[in-house]
Amino acid sequence: MPIKIPNDLPARAQLEEEGVMVMAEDEAVRQDIRPLKVGLLNLMPNKQRTETQFARLCGATPLQVEMTLVKMTHHTSKLTSSEHMLNFYRPFEEVREEKFDGFIVTGAPVELLDFEEVTYWPELAELFDWCDTHVHSAVHICWGAQAALHHYHGVPKYELPQKRFGVYRHRNLNPASPYLRGFSDDFSIPVSRWTENRKQDLPAGRGLEVLMESDEAGLCLVNDPARRTLYMFNHIEYDSTTLAEEYHRDREAGKPIHIPPNYFPEDNPSKTPENRWRSHAHLLFGNWLNEVYQHTPYELDRIGQ
Repeated sequence: MPIKIPNDLPARAQLEEEGVMVMAEDEAVRQDIRPLKVGLLNLMPNKQRTETQFARLCGATPLQVEMTLVKMTHHTSKLTSSEHMLNFYRPFEEVREEKFDGFIVTGAPVELLDFEEVTYWPELAELFDWCDTHVHSAVHICWGAQAALHHYHGVPKYELPQKRFGVYRHRNLNPASPYLRGFSDDFSIPVSRWTENRKQDLPAGRGLEVLMESDEAGLCLVNDPARRTLYMFNHIEYDSTTLAEEYHRDREAGKPIHIPPNYFPEDNPSKTPENRWRSHAHLLFGNWLNEVYQHTPYELDRIGQ
């Protein structure tokens, strides 16, 4: 089934070119099924690229998905036009009375700040609490995962001596998990962050389960069954060239950055990067949406009850 997004969202053309099925509003209403309603709180600087990345993953399942783009109410994006934000995004205060089958919170370029120093932290903390009563299942990504884990469980984050940046091998710690159905025993995932969470800080007795980790990069995916929430600390949604763009951007700005390991052929930044994670990205989000579909109430009003 296709993903339902606004007809003139810039991501639409790229998704159609890639073969992702995209549905228009008039086509969706003719189908006698209830689409899964998924919200995306997009905190990344490049909004349009991030929209495309998550729409691609949510649109590659047999289910019809309706995606709603959400922003913090009073936070103004510096790198995305106000016209784009006005046309395609809804502020959180506008959607707070609605309910969602699934909700995704992205990373954000604020990880070196204490959580409480982030300007929109009070509203984000409110959104996390809102997810408990208005969202059936949530996935939090990178800094979004660190922020949610801190809010719900008081787990600290630690600054790294240098940016953890590259494509790292990860291990499947629970092949029987419905979220890891079909996963290999080990696989590669892009990592791009200045901070980390540590397994020893996960509180006992809360039911938190580590599903993926890396010997080099640490925690990757934690399941919180009581909240029907996944915390993904790395960027499995990244495009093939995203790390390359970050690398060349930081090099041109004179920032300290190393060649991302296991990414460029022969570690040569002039060569086209190799994508080793695409299939597992689709698999993870397909498994998540399947779990949402299997267990979410048919009547949206019953979510949270």
